[in-house]
Amino acid sequence: MPMQLHQLRYFVAVAELRHFTQAADLVGITQPSLSKQIHALETGLGAPLFERVRGRIALTAAGEVLLPLARRILADVDTATREVQELVGLRRGRVRLGATPSLATSLAPPVLRRFRDAHPAVDLRVEEGGSQDLVRGLLRGDLDLALIIMPAQGADPGLHAEEILRESLVVASLAEVPGTSAAGELRVTDLRGQPLVMFREGYDLRDATLQACREAGFEPTLSVDGGEMDAVLSFVEAGLGVALVPGMVVARRPGVRVTRLAPPGVRRTIAVARRRDVVPTHAGRELRRILLEYVRTATEQDDLPPGVEPRRMPLSALG
Repeated sequence: MPMQLHQLRYFVAVAELRHFTQAADLVGITQPSLSKQIHALETGLGAPLFERVRGRIALTAAGEVLLPLARRILADVDTATREVQELVGLRRGRVRLGATPSLATSLAPPVLRRFRDAHPAVDLRVEEGGSQDLVRGLLRGDLDLALIIMPAQGADPGLHAEEILRESLVVASLAEVPGTSAAGELRVTDLRGQPLVMFREGYDLRDATLQACREAGFEPTLSVDGGEMDAVLSFVEAGLGVALVPGMVVARRPGVRVTRLAPPGVRRTIAVARRRDVVPTHAGRELRRILLEYVRTATEQDDLPPGVEPRRMPLSALG
């Protein structure tokens, strides 16, 4: 018997939750029915997909092989369904955008406003998270596009990422940091021994801070570890320590002192990313076009935030 799409959906649900009852609740069927469909899938494939290891559900070797293929098949089917429904007018369309916290409060709002004005019927969904979390969301098919920070080693091979902006990090503090020069700048080495407020695991800013300190020859002294963006800035305002943050996020925090880093400083590259093996929907392509148009116009009008500069985009970027 050939495998069915609903069987693949049930398989992916169990594989991600590692729990049959929870997976059944997620897909809206009873646990016995789900188990029966998984068994039918295994029979059709001629191999078990799950096994119990010390009381927990684990994927077999066959299950490990099937999981990424099943996700890709389901993502393609969902994309095809949305594309056809958009074309025949049966549905409004949907676009799911991921963004890091700093980009969700700075770059995303004006872009989404332009998109909403042009396409008021499209369902807009936004997910905020660290770049690593967003990459996982893209690869799972949970997001159509994401504004991420490019890692030093480059984007995941499963993604197509376009670099659009580069920005410099600044030191956020409550009071002047010892070592600040007459020009109002700090070197990374001046942060040695300073209590640092650190972002949680999964934030690229955490990796950037740790890497900058280690390249300067020291391990940072952590005052508070594991915060989200708003919490980190609040901890800085409370005098708990200093933090390396994008300059654009502190513009709206008058209680935070901003100190530039002396050259070469610490910089990061912003990219818009999507899954390489999934054809973008009409809505996703249009959101990307509006994003790139916004960056181009802001560059031409010298309206980018301080410390932010455009990456050179190909001539076809707006097509």
